[in-house]
Amino acid sequence: MYGSLEIILPCLDEAEALPAALAGLPDGWPVLVVDNGSTDATGDVARACGARVVVEPHRGYGAAVHAGLLAARADVVAVLDGDGSLDAGVLPAMADAVHSGRADLAVGRRVPDSASVWPWHARAGNAAIAAVLRHRGVPVHDIAPVRVAHRQGLLDLQITDRAFGYPLEMLLRAGAAGWRIEEMPVPYRARAGGRSKVSGSVRGSLRAARDMAGLLR
Repeated sequence: MYGSLEIILPCLDEAEALPAALAGLPDGWPVLVVDNGSTDATGDVARACGARVVVEPHRGYGAAVHAGLLAARADVVAVLDGDGSLDAGVLPAMADAVHSGRADLAVGRRVPDSASVWPWHARAGNAAIAAVLRHRGVPVHDIAPVRVAHRQGLLDLQITDRAFGYPLEMLLRAGAAGWRIEEMPVPYRARAGGRSKVSGSVRGSLRAARDMAGLLR
């Protein structure tokens, strides 16, 4: 129904979370796990669960996503974390928005199921950056924790950030290119296992904020 689509999961040390995360994905779509230099059995677990795996040894969220785009085989791709925190049930509706031509980019807006899953320091930083994006004409309330778009279109944006600033640069470049962006609510819950590299600590949130700050200047 939704045409050619591949799910890309950038992962760093997600062996504990991956089985549940992969089990929660829609049936029938190929899954590509990008092992971003994990020190645990992330790659082995992904393969055992039926996912295709590529390795990107250069650490960085943006590096992992870019490697996934280069390795993907489908015309349309979905990108989300491999920790199981985002309800992948939203993907069919997002894919439909892109395949139908209604949107060039479909993105998720997190709706937490409890206050504890989205710490104040991460939520506050996200809200501030999203407000700046809206002021610049990009109609979002979150920094695209899950997104669906044409693979070649994303590559053509020529995103250069290879760290935590990747999703923000993607939104800025998509907005500047006149892309039609559709935002959809996505349930957000506790990760399936392991610990977040970003919102799980103040240090992680500050590191992400540092990566993003330069893009907004």
